[in-house]
Amino acid sequence: MPRVQPPGPGRAAVLAGLGAYVPPRVLTNEELCGHRPIGDEWIRERIGVARRRIADGEATVDLAVRAGRRALAAAGTASADAVLLATLSPDRLCPAGAPEVAARLGFGPVAAFDLASGCSGFLYGLGVASSMVAASTFDSVLLVASDVFSAFLDPDDWLMRAIFGDGAGAVVLRAGAVGEPGTFGPFDLGSDGSQADLLEIPGGGARARKRALQAPEEEFSPWFRMDGPAVRKQAVVGMCDSVTRAVARAGWQLGELDLLVAHQANQRILDGLTAELGLAPGQVLSHIETYGNAAAASVAVLMAQAAAAGTLAPGRRVALTAYGAGLAWGSTTLVWPEVRAVTEDD
Repeated sequence: MPRVQPPGPGRAAVLAGLGAYVPPRVLTNEELCGHRPIGDEWIRERIGVARRRIADGEATVDLAVRAGRRALAAAGTASADAVLLATLSPDRLCPAGAPEVAARLGFGPVAAFDLASGCSGFLYGLGVASSMVAASTFDSVLLVASDVFSAFLDPDDWLMRAIFGDGAGAVVLRAGAVGEPGTFGPFDLGSDGSQADLLEIPGGGARARKRALQAPEEEFSPWFRMDGPAVRKQAVVGMCDSVTRAVARAGWQLGELDLLVAHQANQRILDGLTAELGLAPGQVLSHIETYGNAAAASVAVLMAQAAAAGTLAPGRRVALTAYGAGLAWGSTTLVWPEVRAVTEDD
């Protein structure tokens, strides 16, 4: 990795390497729907998904370790000073998964913690990791977004199973200079907890456990549920507003933006972003047809894959954005640097 930037007002976090891992198991619409009258054509039209990757025998930390190892290889380093894991699907309520990721990568006793901020977790993680590097708390951070969200979907809810897939993406951030290509920020982060029940997993937490003691006849579902229409209406406006603010804070105009890497929630939402922001077809990257919605890992996986394919090329002005459970949203910008991405084992 490049020489560490010394502490001071000119210090910033810079993208040093990317990695992604998606499980090999492919679940097609035909297999998912079976003999239901609503099938492949309906899912493609309404959601934009034809197939998705599903973890078979692998858990969230397993995927995170694979993606993290690839990001480290891309950055040309064997370790980092801290590990952040953004996830909606932790392997356990306690302890956090990040220390296990760090241990399995051979880091030793580094700082490691989880971050839960819905599908915006990767953007929030970038904000936290960037701040820690800029403040000289750490010289490098491995941020991994990993979700095996299929484990939290009702096996009988074919619609939710049609939307989501599993995967993990990771980035290594290093200390560098303000204004250097690959510097993240400024960030736009926000939330609206008054609408927390629009996307939730009601069972398993402290609220459900306490209620179960008081009213054992009540049942709290362990499965994810979502008010899709309500979220979809807000997601386009929310991400458009957030991207616009992030771009303005970077001193750019929307017309100067080359590419947008957005959370892969629904192809209609991505099309809405393209139209509302006045972007050309193809400027809002999409792989939802092949991978579905990988929850917190969505932006990280797409970013690594697009970098490996050369779509994210040096010098391009790029914005990242996500919107999801919380409700929470986030956006940031960067000028794409000379950086390597690893999406397959060497």
